[in-house]
Amino acid sequence: MTEFDDDTDRLEPSSLKGFWLRELPYLLILALTLGGVAYISMSRQSLVGYWEFMALVIAVVCIASGWSSAGEGAGRWRLIWTQALHWGAFLVAMNLVLLPSVQAIADTDTTSLTILLLLALGAFIAGVHIGSWRMCANGVVMALCVPAIAWLDQSALFLALVVIALAGLGFAILWWRREKRVGLA
Repeated sequence: MTEFDDDTDRLEPSSLKGFWLRELPYLLILALTLGGVAYISMSRQSLVGYWEFMALVIAVVCIASGWSSAGEGAGRWRLIWTQALHWGAFLVAMNLVLLPSVQAIADTDTTSLTILLLLALGAFIAGVHIGSWRMCANGVVMALCVPAIAWLDQSALFLALVVIALAGLGFAILWWRREKRVGLA
């Protein structure tokens, strides 16, 4: 039975702890990804080493996720080697993006988004191979972060103006309510 078939789980109070322990690695990947995305959006610096670390973390989670369904002996070794080769290939691809000839035509934002997209693709494909819908979902969320970062980057001035306008409107409403109360007293 794969993780794609596990929708029969029931959430009883006694199994709630088990539920959170089972979901913790996927939530950790999601939190680390969103933290990296937030850092990129604010600092506008590439996090190449961070994304490489994330690839290793995801590889370990994939191996742990597929361990019970891999069987014994040869099945587990096959899981380890396929995940090692899978993530090794994605690490090589990530580092190809960092070659000087590629960097000559790509800026920091483009490099960072490309590496994040490679990581998202790797997570999704790894989820397909180990039969983990949770890993596939993490890959989809990572992939959706790419256009979100690009949109935030292009819309930063507009968003800042909207926030300033809303803050001004909020202060005006508060001032008007205060004046109204003072006038009634």
